[in-house]
Amino acid sequence: MLLLTHPIGNQNVRAALRGFKDAGILSEFHTSIAAFPNDLMYRLGGLPALGEIRKRTFDKDLRALTRVDPFIETGRLLASKISWKALIQHEDGVFCIDAVSRRSSRYSARQLNRQKGDLLKAVYAYEDAALEVFQRAKQMGLLNLYDLPIGYWRAARQLMQEELDKRPEWASTLTSFKDSENKLKRKDEELNLADHVFVASSFTKKTLESYPGHLAPVHVIPYGFPEANLTREYTYIVGRPLKLLFVGGLSQRKGIANVLEAVEMLGDMVDLTIIGRKTSEDCRPLNEGLKKHRYIPSLAHGEILKAMREHDVLLFPSLFEGFGLVITEAMSQGTPVITTDRTAGADLIEDGKDGWLVEAGNTNALIQKIEEILLDPAVVERTGKAARLKALQRPWTVYGSELTVMVEALMKGNGTHINNDK
Repeated sequence: MLLLTHPIGNQNVRAALRGFKDAGILSEFHTSIAAFPNDLMYRLGGLPALGEIRKRTFDKDLRALTRVDPFIETGRLLASKISWKALIQHEDGVFCIDAVSRRSSRYSARQLNRQKGDLLKAVYAYEDAALEVFQRAKQMGLLNLYDLPIGYWRAARQLMQEELDKRPEWASTLTSFKDSENKLKRKDEELNLADHVFVASSFTKKTLESYPGHLAPVHVIPYGFPEANLTREYTYIVGRPLKLLFVGGLSQRKGIANVLEAVEMLGDMVDLTIIGRKTSEDCRPLNEGLKKHRYIPSLAHGEILKAMREHDVLLFPSLFEGFGLVITEAMSQGTPVITTDRTAGADLIEDGKDGWLVEAGNTNALIQKIEEILLDPAVVERTGKAARLKALQRPWTVYGSELTVMVEALMKGNGTHINNDK
């Protein structure tokens, strides 16, 4: 049996919980806020000011296994709603996301003391919310299973410094340099305590080569795809602009500068829509670029999927991405994706068949790939349908199942020689 702890809960956590629960190995699930269909918390989430609660809805059969510690996270949600920025300031705010993560780890560490007998074998925890619970688990002789959703911070610093040197005018959007030494030390201490590390892409695994200490075995299990849309129609023909879409935070970590440069060069042959929030209000080239294109700061998730179906190609030229959920979302809608070698693209896409891969940071490579599509309009439908087929073959249940098989093997002590690299 294992305990899974995560401060907020998201789609990959839900898939992991489903896999662990169905296999009968989930002892408890710890989080900050949890709602279940038709319970009081779920009904409260129907109020306009509390809509965020429904995003924390979990399967009903997990209710008896779920333990919550909502105080700090409730404060964060309320402070965010009224824009009280001092309370949620990065690392220092009383209700910042770092405080939520630390509180989550301490809560799970205390809860471990309640565990009786020898049924509990492992703790599954996530980056920034694992330190205290891993320390307690080590004292109890439990297996520490660590999930790293985003690439390792030292590799991020190196690659983003190279980008900063190249594009200093985009510095305000490169927020990875804001983490304090204490926060970075905490990340390394978590890795040091891990007995096994789980990542969702080969790129994330590669970034861990920068870790200076003894690294536990790393297992690559890509996330799953959302439900595929089977009714999409393809309308791209010669003579109309290629409809391009970018979805994501407006930071140069996501490659937005490369998108704007490529579209500028291609002129009226393409039409660009950008969906995403600014990471900075003070980036001049970003602000100028947004004025030239259709810009939507925010959309509900269902509306984003609809926008994906209404565009010909999704551009996601990220320079540093642990996975890139917009890749799987677009592919599930039959929208082919151009992404880079620093995302999960290499694990999900066969270049030229169900999407395209380009070198990160290379605007010319991005332009060349778009020009190839312009010369062969039929490729949009052909590649989009192949992308949708890939999505059908790997729903979220496959991720949960593969993760569960590996975790069960590790808890039985016979999983160290399994090679599951994708």
